[in-house]
Amino acid sequence: QVQLVESGGGLVQAGGSLRLSCAASGRFFSINFMAWYRQAPGKAREWVAGITSGGSTNYADSVKGRFTVSRDNAKNMVSLQMNSLKPQDTAVYYCHARINLSGPGPVSYDYWGQGTQVTVSS
Repeated sequence: QVQLVESGGGLVQAGGSLRLSCAASGRFFSINFMAWYRQAPGKAREWVAGITSGGSTNYADSVKGRFTVSRDNAKNMVSLQMNSLKPQDTAVYYCHARINLSGPGPVSYDYWGQGTQVTVSS
């Protein structure tokens, strides 16, 4: 009943930029927060950035100053602007959302996008 659809991945040279977008669709009461994760081959999934419904943001140290996360609450979308990309940023990037389906309270559900490949060449 809830889906996250991502777009914007691709191949870029080191120093270049990409913008990832993720839209939530379906029936739900609210989105508590949204975040981006990434996973490189042979490594654990890593948190990259997050944003609350009020627009407060946090970033992993590895991307601070280079990545910017933003959201459009009216469209239930979150974006990740990635600048000054490095080969170390190569990974599958996943959109995540924690969602209350029918009302406020402690019960919520985690949803994930399908993942989009970002490859940064040297």
